[in-house]
Amino acid sequence: MTSETITADAAGTWKLGDLTVNRLGLGAMRLTGSAAFHLGTPSDRERSLAVLRKAVELGVNHIDTAAFYFSALRSANELINSALAPYADDLVIVAKVGPYRDYSGEWATSARPDQLRGHVEENLRQLGRDHLDVVNLRRMDQDSIAEHFGALADLREAGLIRHLGISGIEPKHLAEARAIAPVVCVQNRYALDRPDPEGDELLRLCGESGIAFVPFFAVAGSGGARGATDTHDDTVLTVAREHGASPAQIRLAWSLHQGAHVLAIPGTGNPDHVVDNVAAAGLRLTEDELARLGASHRP
Repeated sequence: MTSETITADAAGTWKLGDLTVNRLGLGAMRLTGSAAFHLGTPSDRERSLAVLRKAVELGVNHIDTAAFYFSALRSANELINSALAPYADDLVIVAKVGPYRDYSGEWATSARPDQLRGHVEENLRQLGRDHLDVVNLRRMDQDSIAEHFGALADLREAGLIRHLGISGIEPKHLAEARAIAPVVCVQNRYALDRPDPEGDELLRLCGESGIAFVPFFAVAGSGGARGATDTHDDTVLTVAREHGASPAQIRLAWSLHQGAHVLAIPGTGNPDHVVDNVAAAGLRLTEDELARLGASHRP
């Protein structure tokens, strides 16, 4: 693959409400250092800024972030602000609220509904914005998300949020949220090598309703928050060789082939990996390749 010549629009576009984004985006979680959810080793600042600038240069106009993405010295939101402000008109920044880390980096009690305004305002402050394009409510194991999502719907009416999404949910929560306010995206863990009947159902429901399905850890697979897996089955390796691509690119391409409403948000702290990830937007898998790859996703 000639990675440098491929841009994020090669996979096509999707609309988050009235906001058009290229289907290949960027996750900001890994910009801050070696650890996504504890302090870890902070990243090199200039390298992280280069990741963001390279992504935008290659047509990425959908960035996923959160105020709780930080290490001892780095904040994903601050890096985004420093690298990209003043923001391009077509850049869509999606934030998540719900989980909470204190200033020492320790996980604290998740937000109550009445605390979500403070979480939204903190994202606004760090990003230097007067509104957030999209905010995902990250469910933290509660059975009902109605109160939390209702609080975000109120902030949408107040003009602090343009569109709403939900994350880490079951199919019943999608119906619950849609009864309160429009949902433009669902962000759940979903990967080629991870059998997930519930995720398959959400993928289908979102497609039928015109809602974006945004899988996270699509490249990381079983590695999850620890980073990309280096274990790939023979089919992934074979298809990668056939396309002159990397296993990570095949994983991303498989995700994008699951439906026109599927968006990819691979994260990295390496500018070279941004180029490789974006190049996956240009991969076209055959029906036979998709069937062979899909065998590892089915239970």
